[in-house]
Amino acid sequence: MSSISTISYFRLVILSLVLLPLSACVRFDLDRSLLIANSASAEFIQGELVLQLTDQQKEAANARAEELLAQALSQSSAIELALVNSPALQQLLANHWATSSTVALSGSIPNPVFEFSRLTSDSELEIERLLSIGLLDIIRFPMLRERAIRGIEKNQLQLTASITDLVTQIRNAWVSAVVAKQQASYAEQVFSSAEASAELAIQMQAIGNFNAINRARQQAFYADAATGLAATQHNALARREALVRLLGLNRIQARELKLPGRLPDLPDEPIPASEVSNVAVETRLDVAMAAAELESATRQQGIELVASVTDIELAGIRESVWDDDDRETIKGYELEVELPFFRNLHEVKNRLNATSLAASNALEQVVRSANSHLRESYSAYRTSYDIAKHYRDEIVPLQQLVSEENVLNYNGMIIGVFELLADSRRQIQTVQASIDALGQFWMADASLRSSMTGQPTSMQIGMAAAMSGAGGGDEEAGH
Repeated sequence: MSSISTISYFRLVILSLVLLPLSACVRFDLDRSLLIANSASAEFIQGELVLQLTDQQKEAANARAEELLAQALSQSSAIELALVNSPALQQLLANHWATSSTVALSGSIPNPVFEFSRLTSDSELEIERLLSIGLLDIIRFPMLRERAIRGIEKNQLQLTASITDLVTQIRNAWVSAVVAKQQASYAEQVFSSAEASAELAIQMQAIGNFNAINRARQQAFYADAATGLAATQHNALARREALVRLLGLNRIQARELKLPGRLPDLPDEPIPASEVSNVAVETRLDVAMAAAELESATRQQGIELVASVTDIELAGIRESVWDDDDRETIKGYELEVELPFFRNLHEVKNRLNATSLAASNALEQVVRSANSHLRESYSAYRTSYDIAKHYRDEIVPLQQLVSEENVLNYNGMIIGVFELLADSRRQIQTVQASIDALGQFWMADASLRSSMTGQPTSMQIGMAAAMSGAGGGDEEAGH
């Protein structure tokens, strides 16, 4: 051990410890992060993200939730209600705070180590003080700091993607709940019609004007309608409760929830294809996240490689020894170097290169898939729009015309009451299919808007609804 000036090496170590954190410490600013998220997704979520930390914020959120629940909840109001009321959303924001703070901490170097020992013998007292720091950590510090900054940016993108996904779920859940409520209402009308047919059939058979087969057919319609009503009512309850869970409503709030009686009307014009095709691939969330992964993997190479080669520790030492009232001071330093004899650096390089190559190909795959997802989402959107418009402008008016003619025929005693009731059921089924088609359009609209932000979601166009009103109906027996 060589003797050097104690003041010099302690001053060097302390100066390094003081200047590094002050000049380049990575800090995570939650308020700024939420401001960025609100700005990036303002058009999509149409609301504001706030992590409720104080009683005042919680009281304000509860007051706003009560205002929203006081009236029929629109789709945009449902999103706002989730933003101010959902514990799951608050958990998401808190987790973002925690993970981003953890990433920020990873941008600093390990703390210095101070060791103190006191040894005594019969006539001797020895006190040793040692302060050590990793020199290699100081060398790696700029890379660690840069990695932490990139990690926080990646978490920011992930937060926006998670919020986008949640809002899309809320949009779809709201549409499903309103559709199910409408379907339950029409199922009650079908049930009432079938019940009237069954009762009339029993009375007509009793007076000899109806045979057993036709009476049984009417009762079968009634039984099917009763089963359908029960299933539809449960579906309406299940869809409503699914929305309740996404909104984070408590028991009292769930009772106060009021859904509108019908879906919004179909827009006069669909979103033009040019607006979708002009979405810049570079601004999409999925592309930005894949690019962040690649940059992180690339920058990680230098940090991991340096850390895998060796480790260097520098320690300043000061010893004081007392022997029979004589004091001796020993000063010096200690340098500890890890020798990488047993570390396979070739495999370390292979692992790092493979990770970067995988991230590069992942980015390329996302870029190539981005426009494909948009084309698929727009096709689902436009197809569902055309189907809903066809129901509104063609199928429902035609069925209405048929029903009006059947009323005239019934008044002219050309058809009987059973044919009239059967036509009423067919008309209700056509309206139900039209509601399904409109619901599919609004779900496709939510999926398209999510895909345009870079959070692709798939949308399947159901054909059952499209076919049910075209030619389906009750097989009706005549008199």
